[in-house]
Amino acid sequence: MATVEIRNLVKQYPGAAKAAIPNANLTIDDQSFVVLVGPSGCGKSTLLRMIAGLEEISGGELLIDGQRMNDLSPKDRDIAMVFQNYALYPHMSVYENMAFGLKLRKFSKAEIDNRVRAAADILDMKELLDRKPKAMSGGQRQRVAIGRAIVREPKVFLFDEPLSNLDAKLRVQMRVEIKRLHQRLKATMVYVTHDQVEAMTMGDKIVVLKAGVIQQADSPMNLYNNPANLFVAGFIGSPSMNFGRGTLVAQDKTLRFVNSALDFQIPASLADTLVGQVGKEIIFGFRPESIYDICFPSGKTLTEPQRITIDVTEPIGSETFLYFSLQDQVCCMRTLSDSQYQPNQTIDVGFDTERLYFFDPQTEQRIG
Repeated sequence: MATVEIRNLVKQYPGAAKAAIPNANLTIDDQSFVVLVGPSGCGKSTLLRMIAGLEEISGGELLIDGQRMNDLSPKDRDIAMVFQNYALYPHMSVYENMAFGLKLRKFSKAEIDNRVRAAADILDMKELLDRKPKAMSGGQRQRVAIGRAIVREPKVFLFDEPLSNLDAKLRVQMRVEIKRLHQRLKATMVYVTHDQVEAMTMGDKIVVLKAGVIQQADSPMNLYNNPANLFVAGFIGSPSMNFGRGTLVAQDKTLRFVNSALDFQIPASLADTLVGQVGKEIIFGFRPESIYDICFPSGKTLTEPQRITIDVTEPIGSETFLYFSLQDQVCCMRTLSDSQYQPNQTIDVGFDTERLYFFDPQTEQRIG
């Protein structure tokens, strides 16, 4: 397979005030599964299409296995792309759809047959080879589109939101299938999605983009536990991280975070990092699973009790989400599914002192 290197890559559309991709740098390791994720319009599909050769590169370099790709056409880059809309020929059978690209490349009939049947075996769809796309479900069509990419035996597989047209249950099934495919082929794969849950469950490495700029590229759990800035912290995680603004106050040789709803001591492990922020406004973040009702043992070291009033309870089967307000901000707390909390109930909670996050309100960078 191949390593993909993106060096100072730029995409500037004619007449646009700002570049869609102002300056991207990224290394995609051989045999890795890298997910590009971010909100709509962040540039993730543009970046993928530049790798594919479907978008012209305005500046910088794209290398695959050390070879410069900027001026090569898509067919000469040894990549295969799976699109959101499947892009199957409706008048062709599954076999013919998968074989079509190989026929154009003048492969022998025997080689085509071997590759198509091998791909069908990998994707468990040998019984579908004679069917037309209209006689198949969305998941089966997406399997055909992936099979058409597999027969190419490319250096790099590219996926552009391939599951967005499927229902929720089928998306989960296809996520598992694509991960199994990656493990079996040991291929280099680059996958675009706007769904951060999809990104977390599939990628070896996740690249978070905002307005064409790479915010952080890291393993899923490092992104979750150590977000670089406010955007990454709020985007990764479902439900997302909760935030509140306040001030750091020095009191009796300790630091405290204070606002109209909260007042707690900063743990010693963070105090040295945050001491320079005393007297300044700061943004506090905590995840829904890092806040606990102090009436029940958590096994965690918690801050002093903070009083909240539950606005809404949301049972989802395996757990229940409690929603409450802090300074007009709606916040979420995870609890066990058998909890008996009710709307308008007031409870005392504490934050896990090892899972507190603080951000600079000006730069939005994490500072603790």
